[in-house]
Amino acid sequence: MKKSYKSTLGACYLGYITQAITVNLATLFFVIFNTDFDVSYAKLGNLVLITFITQIIVDASMVKLTYVIGYRASAVAAHAVSAAGLIMLGILPYVMDAYTGIVISVIFYAIGGGMTEVVISPIVDSLPGDAKTSGMCLLHSFYSWGQLFLVAVSTVALRIIGGGMWFMLPICWSAVPLFNMFFFMRVPLLPIPPEARGTHLSEYFKSPVMYISVLLMVCGGASEMAMSQWASLFAEEALGISKVVGDLLGPCLFALCMGTGRVIYGLFGHKINIKKALVGCSILTLLCYALTVFASLPIFSLAGCALCGFGVSLMWPGILSMTSAFFGDGSSPALFAFLALAGDVGCSLGPWLTGSISDLMISHGTSAALRAGLASAAVFPTAMILLSVIMLFMKENKKI
Repeated sequence: MKKSYKSTLGACYLGYITQAITVNLATLFFVIFNTDFDVSYAKLGNLVLITFITQIIVDASMVKLTYVIGYRASAVAAHAVSAAGLIMLGILPYVMDAYTGIVISVIFYAIGGGMTEVVISPIVDSLPGDAKTSGMCLLHSFYSWGQLFLVAVSTVALRIIGGGMWFMLPICWSAVPLFNMFFFMRVPLLPIPPEARGTHLSEYFKSPVMYISVLLMVCGGASEMAMSQWASLFAEEALGISKVVGDLLGPCLFALCMGTGRVIYGLFGHKINIKKALVGCSILTLLCYALTVFASLPIFSLAGCALCGFGVSLMWPGILSMTSAFFGDGSSPALFAFLALAGDVGCSLGPWLTGSISDLMISHGTSAALRAGLASAAVFPTAMILLSVIMLFMKENKKI
């Protein structure tokens, strides 16, 4: 990669750290929202649903908007809106109905998150260099490192300042997207390739590969987010572990394992068949769900939660790169936007299903309810195993 694009890559990495902050920060406050503001499990699940429904709408809008305003304006606007939403999260719950304030804040930073995930991947994919799949996994590993850093720092900070001062954290974290907003104003960017502008979405759906890729993105997003978004509350409420220990051994290790898996593939991915890797990762994810839900000892449940991060590590970036490699049409923003839309559908379905089933089963006790919720989400890695096997044996797909 040309030296002049190192700053561009750095801005993209920081963009995915911003994405990790906006997606995962509110989940660290689920217990606080539940106890201090009387927000039910179903409503907590709805927050995640709202996040990704908003991102779905933005993904659809960005299919054409990116062509009009370009990469730079899209990236700058994404970070500005993300920062505004984080600042609102620390203020609005105390100046209006708490849940309404949280929802408004979530919508704002979800708009920024949706714009970020649509524009960052094609920017990186368009940069000079080979090994696109490996590069995409390295990019997405920064989402994991961002999540790890977020959980670790926020957990320790809450321990020091106390849960009553939680509102300070989202305001402080807004400094990250604010910094990157100005960073993106200066870094060199390549224009959208002419061949990418000429490809209509209908062209992609002439191939069965596109249909399977869309379903894989749905299942991959659901498999990742159902575990990631509920791990903190599950550790504290279902396993009876303190918040500090639960967050560090649950979502924190989940992020560590996910980032490690993406870095490993980023370094050695050129030697690995991505389709075979997806089959293996899907099987591992299903086993981790089973271990988390059915283990009798908390340490084994936490191990299942953590190792699930390794299982889901290749799903999102691997499917993106695999599909882009098959069509090979110049890093089309339309292709990335639609696949991101499908992934966000899954990201909303997984946590929503977990929260809804947990709420329905609450009469059986908190632990049983949350275990039932996570067990229901295991349908997604199960479906992904079947879809990955189908993709593995498709003869049409000769480029991947």
